[in-house]
Amino acid sequence: MEIFSVLILVALILFFILFFYFIPLGLWISATAAGVKVGFFNLIGMRLRRVVPSSIVAPMIKSHKAGKGLSSDQLEAHYLAGGNVDRVVDALIAAQRAEIDLTFERAAAIDLAGRDVLEAVKMSVNPKVIQTPVVTAVARDGIQVMATARVTVRANIERLVGGAGEETVLARVGEGIVTTVGSAKSHKKVLENPDSISKTVLDKGLDSGTAFEILSIDIADVDVGKNIGAQLQTDQAEADKEIAQAKAEERRAMAVAEEQEMKARVQEMRAKVVEAEAEVPLAMSEALKNGKLGVMDYMNLKNVESDTKMRSSISEISKEENQNEN
Repeated sequence: MEIFSVLILVALILFFILFFYFIPLGLWISATAAGVKVGFFNLIGMRLRRVVPSSIVAPMIKSHKAGKGLSSDQLEAHYLAGGNVDRVVDALIAAQRAEIDLTFERAAAIDLAGRDVLEAVKMSVNPKVIQTPVVTAVARDGIQVMATARVTVRANIERLVGGAGEETVLARVGEGIVTTVGSAKSHKKVLENPDSISKTVLDKGLDSGTAFEILSIDIADVDVGKNIGAQLQTDQAEADKEIAQAKAEERRAMAVAEEQEMKARVQEMRAKVVEAEAEVPLAMSEALKNGKLGVMDYMNLKNVESDTKMRSSISEISKEENQNEN
């Protein structure tokens, strides 16, 4: 009997554990007290569908108190799709208080798209200010202008699904600043009237296709940078100088090559002269054999050569003496 009693006690404990697991009694009491009808079988079905009952019942209570009256099927479907039910309900309540037309289907679609629907509703009521990084542009006079802008945006509920984000807005504003400054004749006009940049950029309709509505664009700071025009001219002059130096070096190399070629030709001609002079004794020997040149003629030729060499020696000695005297 004792074992039987213990088994009955264990069975009762397991029963109550399973009962309170599948039917959260405290949650059911809270829903009933708030006037939200949630049946036991509905709570059991949530457990079987692996839905946390508190994630459905608590938002249902909030929506009921706000007069939205959302059903558990709607909230469960959004929960099973991976959405944040509590945030969607809070967004619907905030939109109702701000008199913004926002349906549950659109709020759920925005949430499933990965955007914070509650933050979007808050931004629709209280616009957000985003600041661009430093945008560098060059005016037509070649002076660099650096500007930063503050963009006041309001979330557009209708375009939150599929609309571009803040990065696109900042990129478009930066592009508009670059275009406006680049079309200015002088950087002084930009410094004198920085509001002309914001007016021109704002008129371009940069919020088209984005999830935001641009309310204003205010130029926060404008600074003068480098003289890009002068720097480009300096770089061009440096490049021209390097090109001229390269061409001069090319001409010098060609001249040196031509000089070496001429020296080679002179050596070649000297070799030919030496070769021709080497044939003279052979020709004279042949003339003596054939009787075309007499012995006396040969001796006279030698005397002439000796006399010429002597005069050349005397002339060189005289030149050296004159140089030493000087």
